[in-house]
Amino acid sequence: MAARDEFRVYGYRWIVLVAYMAIVALNQLLWITFAPVTVEAAKFYGVSDLYIGLLSMSFMIVYIVVSIPASWAIDTWGIRIAVGIGAALTGIFGLMRGLVSDNYTLVMIAQVGIAVGQPFILNAVTTVAARWFPMRERATAVGLGSLAIYLGILGGVALTPWLTIQYGFSEMLWVYGVASIGAAIIFFVFGKERPASPPCPPELEARSLVFDGLKQIMHQKDFILLLVIFFVGLGVFNAVTTWIEDILRPRGFSITQAGAVGGMMIGGGILGAIIFPLLSDYYRKRKPFIVLALMGAAVGLMGVAYGPGFTVVSLGAFLLGFSLLSAGPIGFQYGAEATYPTPEGTSNGLLILMGQISGIIFIFGMDAFK
Repeated sequence: MAARDEFRVYGYRWIVLVAYMAIVALNQLLWITFAPVTVEAAKFYGVSDLYIGLLSMSFMIVYIVVSIPASWAIDTWGIRIAVGIGAALTGIFGLMRGLVSDNYTLVMIAQVGIAVGQPFILNAVTTVAARWFPMRERATAVGLGSLAIYLGILGGVALTPWLTIQYGFSEMLWVYGVASIGAAIIFFVFGKERPASPPCPPELEARSLVFDGLKQIMHQKDFILLLVIFFVGLGVFNAVTTWIEDILRPRGFSITQAGAVGGMMIGGGILGAIIFPLLSDYYRKRKPFIVLALMGAAVGLMGVAYGPGFTVVSLGAFLLGFSLLSAGPIGFQYGAEATYPTPEGTSNGLLILMGQISGIIFIFGMDAFK
């Protein structure tokens, strides 16, 4: 009985997860802000579409530089401090965008500041799950943490065109800035490092040092394959969400229809991020669900790229989102399990890093072939 009392599960874990999800969602909303209004933003600032794309691409470029230091901070200082750094940067620079909304250069500087905070936040999802949740709930917790990414993107895709049309471009950035400060405050108030006693036996929490973990990862064949999967899958997602309006405009789609297609993709991702991780935890399997998701994503991508009309493209986008985005949280948790005892922040950060690198390549490639 004494051994069992050494670890327990606290209801407060859900409050911590929700506080974490709030700052994740706002950070991603700030990333995607300009994608659904590319043409309008280009006119507002008097620049080309590529310069507007760079506002989103800055997140991917900065991630490549900051990812490993951020993972080190998460694994060394813990989620309270590391995610707190990301939350502070998101809140401060999110508000700055509203203050300098009519100046492209200053908005880009603010965007880079938010981008620096991104890996401190996103790389912590498996660490939050490991600190607060028992093993049987971890894929679900990671799935909900990843769900916040998709909710933030969906909010940006759906709200940005509406706010811009109703209130104006500067006012839209002001609204997002105030929301960012609110999300940062929520995390600082409710985000805690760990419960009074661990949710699992100590051996399931023990991890190696960060740089020792990096060496171990290079010898894990399953993880190397997972890196390749994230390189392609996350890269495609980053590129499609960045250029969604430019992809559909030449085929006769309006800005409203482009936003709806983007919303269908994220909506499918939200549903997939709920269903697949739950099934993965229930059956205690990771690989079959990743393979199934990739097959569905390939079919969905074909629908988006070659669909003859709005309905087919929307259905393809839904399937692409459902399949591709549901694979993310399962992949994160599988990566953490496959590379044990490598720290969760390190494995998680490397997976996202692959998607940022490929996202830059795909975005530039898609712009070149426009």
